[in-house]
Amino acid sequence: MSLKKGEFVPSVVLKDQEKKAFDLGSLKGKGPFVVYFYPKNFTPGCTKEACEFRDKYQDFKDLGAEVIAISSDSEASHQKFMNEYNLPFIFLSDKNKEARKAFGVQSSFLGLVPGRETFVFDKKGILRMRYNSLDASKHMSKALEKLRIMNAE
Repeated sequence: MSLKKGEFVPSVVLKDQEKKAFDLGSLKGKGPFVVYFYPKNFTPGCTKEACEFRDKYQDFKDLGAEVIAISSDSEASHQKFMNEYNLPFIFLSDKNKEARKAFGVQSSFLGLVPGRETFVFDKKGILRMRYNSLDASKHMSKALEKLRIMNAE
């Protein structure tokens, strides 16, 4: 199953960095949001990507958008990652790959590396953009560009 443009965000409940339950479906109606999946905390590409989202986080907030990062790392690992790099947004732990399955995020390199994919939703929770690339350097700019276009509509 693969999430397609025009479909609603799946209602998947995961634990955040503070071990609190977070329902992705609860974001509907609160404003636009970005959900990005990445392979692993503290790896060079994933750290670069997270820091790019951090450095432009105020731009996302100025557009009324929230950023949610998801990997299979533990809640404790997310907390360390956030503290180490001063990451201000939400991190969710997808240990059982429940969210990856619901969104249809595929693994890369013959299934050895969890996929890197970014989703942009409007305030109704409808998917407006899906971007898939192992290259971590373009995810933040693609998401921000889409939000700016949506904001101008």
